[in-house]
Amino acid sequence: MSANFPRNILPPLLLVTILFLSVPGCHGGKILVVPLEGSHWVNMDILIRALHGQGHSITVLRTTKSWYIKEDSPYFNSITVTVSNGFDEEFIKPILQKLFDIERGKSSAMNFISLQLQVLKFMPKTVEHVCEMVKAMFEDQALMRRLNASQYDLMITDPAWGAGIILAYHLQLPLVYNVRWITTGEGHLSLAPSPFSYIPATGSGLSDTMTFSERVKNVLFHLLLKVQNQIMLKPQYQAVCDKYLTPKVDFFDLQQTADLWLMRVDFVFEFPRPTMPNVVYMGGFQCKPAKPLPQDLEDFVQSSGEHGVILMSLGTFVSDLPSDLTEEIAGAFAELPQKVIWRYMGERPSTLGNNTLLVDWMPQNDILGHPKTKLFVAHGGTNGVQEALYHGVPVVGIPLFFDQHDNLLRLEKRGGAKVITLSMMNRDSFLQALQAVLHEPSYRENMQRLSRLHRDQPIKPLERALFWIEFVMRHRGAAHLRTESYRMPWYSYHSLDVMMFLLAALFLVLFIMFAFIRCSLCLCSKKKRKED
Repeated sequence: MSANFPRNILPPLLLVTILFLSVPGCHGGKILVVPLEGSHWVNMDILIRALHGQGHSITVLRTTKSWYIKEDSPYFNSITVTVSNGFDEEFIKPILQKLFDIERGKSSAMNFISLQLQVLKFMPKTVEHVCEMVKAMFEDQALMRRLNASQYDLMITDPAWGAGIILAYHLQLPLVYNVRWITTGEGHLSLAPSPFSYIPATGSGLSDTMTFSERVKNVLFHLLLKVQNQIMLKPQYQAVCDKYLTPKVDFFDLQQTADLWLMRVDFVFEFPRPTMPNVVYMGGFQCKPAKPLPQDLEDFVQSSGEHGVILMSLGTFVSDLPSDLTEEIAGAFAELPQKVIWRYMGERPSTLGNNTLLVDWMPQNDILGHPKTKLFVAHGGTNGVQEALYHGVPVVGIPLFFDQHDNLLRLEKRGGAKVITLSMMNRDSFLQALQAVLHEPSYRENMQRLSRLHRDQPIKPLERALFWIEFVMRHRGAAHLRTESYRMPWYSYHSLDVMMFLLAALFLVLFIMFAFIRCSLCLCSKKKRKED
């Protein structure tokens, strides 16, 4: 049959090669990265490694108080800004301890009030540390000359801190966010239309299906967040903008000027909601197929037999818990036939069973992808939730602080997780939650279904992120994808001025009609009186 084809048709392999080579590339770009600490850095680190693998030169801006971001690296250069305070272990540990104490209280109303008071204490302090970094950068003339002379092609920043946003504006660089959270909360809430009727506020513990009373609660939460942002965030950031940026700009407007928002979720995990064309979803970009475990871990896992393994980790920041709580958790694990791998660096609990292995570190992704892993006990951080979803492992969630309850709620609403709060936590309640998820097949079936949905994509999330970063570099921005709504005053954005104009016009027409009718009646009445 091949003899019937024209001789000038290229062989398929050669044709594919030519097409691949014709796709525009972006080689050897210079990228400035302004990251955040903790689990946020874990995310950014993966992105930086991938960009380095694409041939780009990466420079990371860190401080002398950096906790996770090391000064020396084989795949990026670093610039260290000297500061006296920072988001390090010394700063975060006391805050976490206070949040633990509050979360373990029995009254939900008092818990909420106490949490808000705690936010009022630590949020301004965090912003103060970030602003100190910004001031140190701008006051260091040698550093600013170096940054200007480097002629970077792009900046990538984590917008949960405002330092990168302000610096990108000063350097006039195309800006990409590695984002789910910005300084004011969840990124979508600032960028895209967010009706309160079905978009839950961060921290509200609500889903996208709300009763009337829940919608009232949601509106109050949204208002509370706006008040907190206006009182605690904006004044400090705005003062820095006013001092160092020319022309002056409103900080809340400035944070919406990014060319691209790489959003660390997808709609298998996130509730459906309005979005924008410059939002690229890369949920699960850090996930990958499991690699073989180290031999000692593999032996432990295989020793579990038909019962399988439970994995427990409470994330980057939390290496231990209050001793009485660990005793309850260890005691519950000891009653199970499964083997348990628990990332824990505190004092060894006296109730620890022979089935539980305590480790300082573990290859979490590889254990989650092991066929013998039956359950993941997690705090609800975005990374862990996405990895559990990717591998289809059901979750018992213990939310500790920040967005973790909201993350776990999304899995719970889809039937893949069971949530137990610290205030409810004891040996019996924790054991019941573990047994429910282990023995009810629907939890695993739902997570496996979510995993299939998540994996069914034409391109891997990390590859999608890399393409769009290089797209912004090639075109020196992506202004055609960016909405200009942030330049509008709030009353114009919501068309209140148009509605007032139309109402005024309507009233004017009605007034003229009323006046005309009244005048006509008056003329008729006068004419009638004259005739009489």
